[in-house]
Amino acid sequence: MVTSVTSFGRSGLSDWLLQRITATIMTAYLIFIVAYFGFNDVDYASWKALNAGLPMKMFSLLTVLSIAIHSWIGMWGVLTDYVTVRLMGAKATALRMVFQLGVIAVSLLYVVWAIDVLWGI
Repeated sequence: MVTSVTSFGRSGLSDWLLQRITATIMTAYLIFIVAYFGFNDVDYASWKALNAGLPMKMFSLLTVLSIAIHSWIGMWGVLTDYVTVRLMGAKATALRMVFQLGVIAVSLLYVVWAIDVLWGI
């Protein structure tokens, strides 16, 4: 079994499983938000009250972390499949690393920003 340092999970199977789990979490969050808007008369006060509770903060943070994990696994797969020496030439490895660092930086920025918004650090 070949593992990569830049892969999120230990193997392709764990990456696949993480992708399915994070997709389920994101889908549950989307269904909850759509149902909340569909069944409630939402104004600023009710929206603020919903998002002030600890369960919603945890669910929102779990969803943001799921988005970061899901996007990393997806982008890692695309970059390792298509940004290769065979397709891009000698500088492919360096280019792939730059793109991967960019994905990591943006994901980290979004997670920190979400924590700041959710908990007002």
